[in-house]
Amino acid sequence: MARIIGYIATSLDGFIADPGETLEWLTTRRDMELGEYDYNLFIKRIRTVVMGRTTYDWLVKQNIPWPYADQRTIVVTSRALLDPIGALETRTDIDALIAELRGYNDGDIWMLGGGQLQMAFIERGALDEIEIYVISHLLGGGYPLFPPTGFAKSIRLLSATSLGAGCVRLHYSFEAAAA
Repeated sequence: MARIIGYIATSLDGFIADPGETLEWLTTRRDMELGEYDYNLFIKRIRTVVMGRTTYDWLVKQNIPWPYADQRTIVVTSRALLDPIGALETRTDIDALIAELRGYNDGDIWMLGGGQLQMAFIERGALDEIEIYVISHLLGGGYPLFPPTGFAKSIRLLSATSLGAGCVRLHYSFEAAAA
C-alpha cells in the first residue's frame, strides 16, 4: 500500500508563502544542506501528486513547464479546470479520493501545497507522515502552514535533523502517539 505523505517548508513563524504568495524567502537560501532530504531525491520516489485548487492555480501563475510530468497528478477542486496545464485528473470528493489513493501500490503519494487539503486528510486520519522543513526566517504574515480548524491530535516525532544554519527537518508520523 502506498504511503500518503507531506513534504513542506515553513518559516519559523509558521507561514508557507509570504503575503505576496512568493517563495523567494525559501528559494534564495544558500545556508541549507539538504543532502539526502533534497527535493530532487524526494520527488523521484513519488508516483502520485495530490494538490488543491489553490496550489494548482499558483503553479499556473508561475508560467513554468509542468513540473509533475513523471507523476500521476490529481487536483482536488469543485470547479472545472479550463485548459489545464499538464496531464492531470480532478476529484471533488475527498473521502472517495482517500479510498482511491489507499488502493494504489505503485509508489508514495505526496500531498503538495498548502495546509488546507493536508488538514482535510489529517482530520480523516489519511496522512501517514509529514516532513516539515522549518526555515530560519520570519515572514511576519502570509499563508499559514495549517489553517486553524479546531482539530487537535498528538502525533509522533520520528526525527529532528539540522540541515545547516538555515533549516531543521522535522519528520512526524500520524500513527497513534504514545501517551
